Order: sequence, then structure tokens, then C-alpha cells
Amino acid sequence: MKNSAAKKERRSLVRLLIESDGAISVLVVLLGFLCGTILVLCVGRNPGNMYKAILQGCTGWNIDRGTWNVRYVGEWLNYSVPFILCGLAMAFAARAGLFNIGGEGQYIAGVTVAQLIALLGPQVPVLHWLLAVCGAIVIGALWGGVVGYLKARFEVSEVVATIMLNYIALYLSRIVIFAIPGTNTYRTVDFPETALLSAGFLQSLTNGSNLNLGFFMALLAVLFYWFFMEKTKYGFALRATGFNKDAARCSGIPVVASIVASMAIAGAFAGLGGGIVALGSFKYGRVLSGMDNYGFTGIAVALVGNNTAGGTLLAGLLFGLLAAAQPIMQLRQIPKEITFIIQGLIVVFIALRSGIRMFLVWQQKRASEKQSAQEVSRG
Repeated sequence: MKNSAAKKERRSLVRLLIESDGAISVLVVLLGFLCGTILVLCVGRNPGNMYKAILQGCTGWNIDRGTWNVRYVGEWLNYSVPFILCGLAMAFAARAGLFNIGGEGQYIAGVTVAQLIALLGPQVPVLHWLLAVCGAIVIGALWGGVVGYLKARFEVSEVVATIMLNYIALYLSRIVIFAIPGTNTYRTVDFPETALLSAGFLQSLTNGSNLNLGFFMALLAVLFYWFFMEKTKYGFALRATGFNKDAARCSGIPVVASIVASMAIAGAFAGLGGGIVALGSFKYGRVLSGMDNYGFTGIAVALVGNNTAGGTLLAGLLFGLLAAAQPIMQLRQIPKEITFIIQGLIVVFIALRSGIRMFLVWQQKRASEKQSAQEVSRG
């Protein structure tokens, strides 16, 4: 009886992994951490310190010292914001059948416009940062919408177009920011206080962390994504376009407009992420020497989150936690690069999701055939 119950539980688990994208995502994350643990052991370090650093990053609790500092929690949430929003940029386009590898360029465009408005805009409380954030959203939408138009009108590959626009955004940003008076090789003058997203109550609540109003904007963006994509007629049209463009066109759905809109909205998410990082994590404008890579990591976030609102939020929090835990790991003699390796392994395993499913189906089929053969031999 015990063996029969164990087999039944095993079959239920396998069936869950086969049918549930969420279960597969959890499995690949666990596999990524398992491989990371093995690597830490291979370099002669204690993997327990890695997990202590991660625990401290998400709870603020230092197990060794028995102290608690909520600042770590605030920094974790702040680190997660661009991962969440750039993940939404990839996920939204993917639901419409597009591959938005240009989240980085849309993010940089958002950073650039937010910095320009912060330095040159009207210094009116609330209105100043609101204009800067809205400007970042608009330029991100335009940057993505151009790609959508080229794809829909001229069948230009969105992958090629977005890759090219990433570099155009980076070097155009450098040219524009350099033109602002008082800018040196690395940075501009400080932003006016009216342009910053910092909130005194959040800093007091999190013991002086960089957590700002941008985190709540990210949550609103996740809610918007869920409602728009799952509950509205236009969201259904975008999803239908992603499933089958020809069938959508025959059903009266304007495919060209859907493609342009999906890339524009995706770009708006990434642009918002750039605006929040520019005004929330820094008090001055940056002259970007390279890409921040939030847009590229957002692709992995969306894949782990299965392109859903809730999944992308959780995956963004996970990647933000790994980023926030890096300095803590270094203090515990754990190489910070281990977090990048874990992220990479998670992406590799999520790419092998279909292979894992095929293996589980094969294993389940083999077990069923074996059981049938045993029943026949008994009969």
C-alpha cells in the first residue's frame, strides 16, 4: 500500500510539472541554486554563507550577529524595480507574438529624457518628477512603437531593429547629456530636489534606503499589465494576434495596429523603468559609458515569469534579490559573480523547459508501460 501511494504521489508530481508552467519555473530556479551551491563548494567556500546573504538581503536579518536592519529590504525592493518593468516590456511583446530584445534601448531612452526634464524642467514639487516620469514613458513608447511600425508595415525583423536601436539609444544619450552645461565625462550637476522620486516616509521606514515612489509605480504597472492583457477586449486582440496573425486578421482584428501598439506599450514599460532608475537611485544625471543591462536581463525575467503579470513580478523580485545580495556575499567571502552564474543557469534551464517536459512525459509513459506489463503478467 505504501509503495502504491508513493507511486501515485510521484505520478501526480510529474503530471503537475508537465501541465504547469509555474511548477517548471520553480523547478528551474531550484536547479539554478543547486548548481550555484555546487560551484561555491568547488571553489572551497561555504555555500551556507551564500544563503545567509540572500536571507539577509530579503529580510534584513543577520543570523551571525543576531541583528536586524530593514534597510536591506528597502534596497532589495529598489533593485527589483527595473527588473520587473523591463521584464514586463519583454512579456507584453511576447504575448503579442513579438520578441522585444530592445528593452535596453527603450530603458536608456527613458533614462535620458527623464534626466533632461529633471535638469531643465520646471522646479515645481510633484509636477517636476511627474513630467520627467511621463516623458520617460512617452519616449519609451515611441522607441518601441517605431520597431512595431517597421515590423507591421515592412516586415522588418523586430530582433534586428531593436538591437540596432539599443546602440543608437546609448550613443545618442551620451551626445545629448554631454550637451547639458556643467556635465563632465561621467555625470551632470545634481538634480533639483523637486525632480527626485525619493520619499521621506519611505526612507524613514526603511532606515535610509534608496526605496522610492518608483516601487509603487512598478506595482501599478504590473496591475495594469494584468488587467489590460487578461480583462480587456483589446488585450484579447493582442493575444489573438500573438497566437495566429492570419486567424486574427480573418476575425477582423487590426493586426498592424495591434503589433504597433504592443511594441509601444512594451517600450513604455521599459521607459518607465529607466525614468525610475534615473530619478530614484541617483541624485545626478549619468553619462552612460555602457548599458546597464536591465533590458537584457528583463528577457530572462519574463521567461522565468512565463510572460504573466504575477510571474514577472516574482521573477523580478528574485533577480533583484540576487543583485541586492551581491555586496553582502562579498563580505561573507562569496564571489559576487556567483549571482550572475545562477541567473545564467536559470535562463539555460528555462530554455530547456520543453526538453524537461519531454523527459517527464517519456518517463511517465515508460512507467505506465511497465505497470501495464506487470498487470498482464499477473493476469
